[in-house]
Amino acid sequence: MKKILIPFLMLFTSLSFAVTPEVGVNFDKTLQAVSTDQKDKIEITELFWYGCIHCYQMDPMLSDWVKKLPKDVYFKRIPAIPRPDWTPMARAFYAMEALGVGEKLHMSVFDAVHKDRSLNPTDEKAILLWVTLKSGLDRKKVEDAFNSFSMNASLNKAAQIFKVSGATGVPTLMIDGRYITSSTMAGGNNEALQIADFIINNVRKDRNKK
Repeated sequence: MKKILIPFLMLFTSLSFAVTPEVGVNFDKTLQAVSTDQKDKIEITELFWYGCIHCYQMDPMLSDWVKKLPKDVYFKRIPAIPRPDWTPMARAFYAMEALGVGEKLHMSVFDAVHKDRSLNPTDEKAILLWVTLKSGLDRKKVEDAFNSFSMNASLNKAAQIFKVSGATGVPTLMIDGRYITSSTMAGGNNEALQIADFIINNVRKDRNKK
């Protein structure tokens, strides 16, 4: 692929790269611009799947990175749905958020799938039971969250965002709804976070010029 430099993305001194990051190499533009939740902040979105071992391995590093983000940067997760068998875990993600146990159970879900191997990420009935047991909530309440009126809309939106982002796998980081990078594109998990920092800094500079 031909290497193309984005003119406004200039390397800044707090990061060091062997070469200047390039669009189409270390990161890319989204296929379409994705609307962000907070227009006054720079939004970072992780596209992920609980069944992905690479997402599991990156999560501790990503969590530490998120804790250090500047106040003008907003982080969120969106479950990737590139195919139907990823839907059960996406449904669980939104149900746990609605139940207020998303952050509490986030890493536990990963552990159950990859460490304990006690949870099949494509078995919706097993996932629902797991969430019920781990959250300590009434099963009917959990079932209602899994099958809420807004669930299909959330799942459809997540699938659409993955599609228009141009991501080809997970974990993928989307910055400001306009750029994506990943450990594959950047050359490693730490490198992906450095590329994200690089783009954040330059999106900020671009906004300050306006």
